[in-house]
Amino acid sequence: MANITKEMTIGEILRVCPAVAPVLLEMGMHCLGCPSAQGESLEQAAMVHGMDIDVLMAKIAEVQ
Repeated sequence: MANITKEMTIGEILRVCPAVAPVLLEMGMHCLGCPSAQGESLEQAAMVHGMDIDVLMAKIAEVQ
């Protein structure tokens, strides 16, 4: 299984581990296919959406 980091873009994460998509959607990150998903890191996206990156990373770790 891929080692997902908060520095990866959402696009990169979805390419290496598509099972993360439902976690991101559940957390309110509905922009999985938008241009920002290809250019900003998961940490940046979490900040934009007002999410705690550590909580998000813990949820992602559960599906990896």
